[in-house]
Amino acid sequence: MQPQSTHPQPRPGILDIAPYVPGKTMATGGAKLHKLSSNESPLGASPKALAAYREAGVDLERYPDGSSALLRAAIAEVHGLNADRIICGNGSDEILELVARCYIGPGDEAIYSEYGFLVYKIAILAAGGTPVVAPERNLTTDVDAILERVTERTKVVFLANPNNPTGTYLPFDEVKRLQAGLPPHVLLVLDAAYAEYVRRNDYEAGVELAATAPNVIMTRTFSKIHGLAALRLGWGYGPAHVIDALNRVRGPFNINTAAQAAGIASIRDASFLDLAIAHNEKWRGWVTEEITALGLTVTPSVGNFVLIHFPDTSGKTAAEADSYLSARGCVLRAVGAYGLPGALRMSIGDEEANRATVAILKEYLSA
Repeated sequence: MQPQSTHPQPRPGILDIAPYVPGKTMATGGAKLHKLSSNESPLGASPKALAAYREAGVDLERYPDGSSALLRAAIAEVHGLNADRIICGNGSDEILELVARCYIGPGDEAIYSEYGFLVYKIAILAAGGTPVVAPERNLTTDVDAILERVTERTKVVFLANPNNPTGTYLPFDEVKRLQAGLPPHVLLVLDAAYAEYVRRNDYEAGVELAATAPNVIMTRTFSKIHGLAALRLGWGYGPAHVIDALNRVRGPFNINTAAQAAGIASIRDASFLDLAIAHNEKWRGWVTEEITALGLTVTPSVGNFVLIHFPDTSGKTAAEADSYLSARGCVLRAVGAYGLPGALRMSIGDEEANRATVAILKEYLSA
């Protein structure tokens, strides 16, 4: 007879999951903090979104609209979509987790790329599935590597496009080739959290495939370019049968009233989003050029961040750079958990933060 446990035990496998660790929020020294670890918008939220948020704080005794109907209608209006095929989540992370709960179980497999978003693995394991990692080529998703790992047990493929933390992307032709090569029972999840920042003619966030293919869902977020990370708001678009399944396990009031109001105002404020795009284009280019001039390698990025690679030389490593920067107020993201211990990810900040980080890096490398 098995001995009784002294306390309730989670089901097998849960305690084997490494919890997600977000970017640091505090510096170690007394200098002014420049938080460049979480890919947050340096412009903050739209003034219209802030006003809508404040106005929503009047009737706090009321439950939010459980279907997020007005928010879905605003998203549909702006993007030319069918509102009935939109689902809103507590961040796009919730939608990724709903996908795993609905489509992955014990004995099932789900695939993601080598340096894909850490939440994919967590969601797969939490659902009882088996994560399958597809190697990347030059820090970019390799479609052939994914297709080679598809089996009869594969249920989901997660694709971050652009990818975090590398900043690389797949052209739309490659995404279509991936979808065409998947068996019809495999759900392709196009995680387009950074889509608004991409200025490449061969890129498409996934609207077309999500609108036409029976096995594709696209997810988006208000946390990045919209500057609403504190409100945790995301959305997805896909076939009616997929959205129906996700809604059956979604919490009944998963999006709070203030988040819905701010999201509606933000997605309709096109001029503010244009400012955020222009700021990112200018300063991502500047940061890349300046850091490259210091002798470091920067992976070409289409997102609102860059991946900086450091040498293994003692006194010049990424870990030592992280400590040096943090002590002087510039907090970047260590990406060892992604299998990239020799790199740091730097969000594109405001002018002061960008210039300060480059100056401190120059000082660090010259020491």
